[in-house]
Amino acid sequence: MESRALRIALIGDFDPQVTAHQAIPVALGLAAEHLRHPVDFEWLATDRILPETPLQPFDGFWCVPASPYKSEDGALRAIRFAREQQRPFLGTCGGFQHAVLEFSRNVLGWADAAHGETSPDASRAVLTPLTCSLVEAVDSIHLVPGSLIARAYETSEIREGYRCRYGVNPQFERELLTHELHAVGHDSAGDLRAIELKNHVFFVATLFQPERAALKGQLPPLVRAFVEACSEQCR
Repeated sequence: MESRALRIALIGDFDPQVTAHQAIPVALGLAAEHLRHPVDFEWLATDRILPETPLQPFDGFWCVPASPYKSEDGALRAIRFAREQQRPFLGTCGGFQHAVLEFSRNVLGWADAAHGETSPDASRAVLTPLTCSLVEAVDSIHLVPGSLIARAYETSEIREGYRCRYGVNPQFERELLTHELHAVGHDSAGDLRAIELKNHVFFVATLFQPERAALKGQLPPLVRAFVEACSEQCR
């Protein structure tokens, strides 16, 4: 019997002008071809992710770049579902930022946690402007050996590209990373660039955009690993 297609939700507001949004369907197509398993994806506009929106049918969730989103609450609702229901999750760029925000509010109980891009005057802005804006920048990243992301890349040193202006506020980084949220990737300056959630089937978020490799015809290792995790859940 032929296995059913994987269903992956893309959390974000589709914009054909965004490079990452052009790359993500290509990346998923390359992963489907590599794994010989059909993959269907659906864009979930954040302002349409309501409390009653059915998320159960999806095998995996990818929170995509290009924030701020139309609805921060909608994005956080879908991320929380993936985290609590053990659905494979990948967050890239804005997805990384909102995974941190969701964890801050719903696991650490920081009800006043905010994103500095939309609430610059918040007393607990867990995401603040990067010291050096990473718009169209490429840098090396050191990965923690044994982490999901290091296993995906099969190395502990990679180079990836960014289009990002916000990252984790250093003021809160230590408190954020003392629970099940772990730092697994740092750039050449030692700044946090990738996180994973312990005791989860697959929950990885990166400030960089690995999906861009697909536009050069290359299967991004992290996307392959994410789709593999979705396939495992589907069995």
